[in-house]
Amino acid sequence: MSESTKHLSDIAVEDERVTAAIYARTSSIVQRFGYSLDEQVRLCLERCQLLGWDTQYVFRDEAESGKNIDRPMFQTMMTTAEQGLFDVIVFWKLDRFSRSLLHAVQLESELRGFGVGLHSITEQIDTTTSSGRFNFRNLASAAEFERDMIKERTRMGLKALAVDGRWPNSQPPLGYELSIDGRLRISAEEARLVNQIFERYVEVKSMPEVAHELNRQAVSTKRGNEWTSRAVRDVLRNALYIGCYVVSEISKDIPEYQIVSKELFEKATTIRFRFRGQGSSRSRMALHRKQQSVDHVIDQYQSFINQDRPVEL
Repeated sequence: MSESTKHLSDIAVEDERVTAAIYARTSSIVQRFGYSLDEQVRLCLERCQLLGWDTQYVFRDEAESGKNIDRPMFQTMMTTAEQGLFDVIVFWKLDRFSRSLLHAVQLESELRGFGVGLHSITEQIDTTTSSGRFNFRNLASAAEFERDMIKERTRMGLKALAVDGRWPNSQPPLGYELSIDGRLRISAEEARLVNQIFERYVEVKSMPEVAHELNRQAVSTKRGNEWTSRAVRDVLRNALYIGCYVVSEISKDIPEYQIVSKELFEKATTIRFRFRGQGSSRSRMALHRKQQSVDHVIDQYQSFINQDRPVEL
């Protein structure tokens, strides 16, 4: 067994000493009694003394959300753990250490690779012993089962929405608003913008150019951001604009959702696929503009030949 994967029970037998690190966190400056950083650290120190563990490190995150994994001292602790400078992390309560049991399971797996265990004072979580590891695996299995159940319920919910033609979230695409019953209704103003994007793209055949023109006109996206090539592409490829509703593996035609004519949509799609595989968007734009310049010169020259008047270049 390698040094990095030894269990703490093995370390205790060989060295008879375990080095502990304490982690404490508060989510706001003002905390109720029993949740303060000092109180958490005090309780953890008492537990370490009771177990005969040496406390070498104390990591404290103040006013940091448990949902945020980028907590400064938490990241420092993980880096220190990777360096093998302590054997176990002691914390007062699970929600001080991680945002959920599932998150704790993921962290435990990572820390186990460093040869570091977890010990919670409040919950029955202790991966420094064989029985503790067994209990934690059971908790991990329960967390995975709950995650799978949530996914299954989510899929069932999406299918139920799709059958009724309702939108699955609170963010309808550009061109639509949400009705009270969850179905989409067309926003006249946004629908005009959608058609403008399709028509302009068919004309200039360049997503970056369409995005540039929209930004120059101070027109923002649905979420109030500037337009990008990707944002334009997302509009051009959205079949919902021709009434093709696809949600959770259910596809159906809903004519009342149509904003763009099928002819215009097909033209834009043909152009998009024609440029696919011809290099980057920037090189395609340059090639397209060169071709436009050549066509312009030829047109002017033909006009000169046919009408016998000076050419304007």
